[in-house]
Amino acid sequence: MTRIDAKFAKLKADGKKAFVAYVMAGDPDYATSLEIVKGLPGAGVDVIELGLPFTDPMADGPTIQLAGQRALEGGMTLQKTLELATEFRKDDDETPIVLMGYYNPIYSRGVDRFLDDAKKAGIDGLIVVDLPPEEDDELCIPAQKAGMNFIRLATPTTDDRRLPKVMTNTSGFVYYVSITGITGAAEADAGDVAPEVARIKRATDLPIVVGFGINSPEKAEAIASVADGAVVGSAIVSRIGKGEAPADVLAFVKSLADGAHRA
Repeated sequence: MTRIDAKFAKLKADGKKAFVAYVMAGDPDYATSLEIVKGLPGAGVDVIELGLPFTDPMADGPTIQLAGQRALEGGMTLQKTLELATEFRKDDDETPIVLMGYYNPIYSRGVDRFLDDAKKAGIDGLIVVDLPPEEDDELCIPAQKAGMNFIRLATPTTDDRRLPKVMTNTSGFVYYVSITGITGAAEADAGDVAPEVARIKRATDLPIVVGFGINSPEKAEAIASVADGAVVGSAIVSRIGKGEAPADVLAFVKSLADGAHRA
């Protein structure tokens, strides 16, 4: 059982919904990023999604793209991202970390080496947005053999014919993308999300968390009420990009987490 599996099992036993927070590793710099990441569990975050900076983030909107650029300009790399996770693990051996990004940096490092290093750094799961199920032999299956969850995205355009393929070899949880398009492009609507979550639940026993378009405590509560949890990324990253102090960013994160946990 991974930390992700254990976390969702505990949340279910406690009758609680999950709050998942996304931040870009190294944004705006390594030290500030580490301070924010270390503060996330205390702000009520159940699962941390740690963005891996990449030069061509095709699925990300301007907010996340700019965060990646800031991180890369500050010298952030895959190696330093793993070092950041290692530092976090010195004080927290419970909160799951999902590394979210693109395949190119992993491929460049070598899959076997990457998985070994990621496991040692305390990474629990992967979301690699540009690897479809047809490419599971590349990373998904090796990751699961290494004891890490491989989390897949489902979207409004994942129809009933495609859905079983998307669920194959998925573990940890399913990340449902509430809108069509890039991150931060529109607001999620619980009325639209609810029937989609129900449809996906007919295809899997995994928890389903919903992300994209959630930018307030009220929205986090509404979305979490129709799913197993809510994910917020752009709204948090935007505040980091504006230069808010880590304490202020974390206070905002806590308000979002409180919203999701009220569901």
